[in-house]
Amino acid sequence: MQNGKKTLGGVLGVIVVLGAAWFGIDLSNPDTSREESPATAASTTSNAQTTESISSNSDTCSLRELPAEADEVVDDILAGGPFDYPDNDGVRFGNYERILPQESSNYYREYTVETPGLNHRGPLRIVTGGSNETDPDVWYYTSDHYESFCEITDAES
Repeated sequence: MQNGKKTLGGVLGVIVVLGAAWFGIDLSNPDTSREESPATAASTTSNAQTTESISSNSDTCSLRELPAEADEVVDDILAGGPFDYPDNDGVRFGNYERILPQESSNYYREYTVETPGLNHRGPLRIVTGGSNETDPDVWYYTSDHYESFCEITDAES
């Protein structure tokens, strides 16, 4: 009977660990209770060094350098919508990768930039920061689904 309890306990332990990994919960750190996707969890460590470059504004881009679809998204953000993906656009961006400067949990919002030729959302996003959704304080663009960002310097020009 003891072996059966140990086996069941071991199986349940593996299930808990796998479930935590799936949701991006770090069980080794009791202060970590956030959820993130497995892809996000994998990129968190590898992108920590990028935080300083974004914070120091050395990684900037101009809206004219970005795909034309990004310009359309900027116009939609400034107008308050409508958005192509209303369930996903304008929602809280958690900054779990910690590439962008650390801010309060509701500071950042993300928006989908259409990728021509794809039949899904693709990797392109604009992330804004600030308390006013239609007049953000900061604008960021990622072409690789949060692996890296550039700060858009002329989004409202």
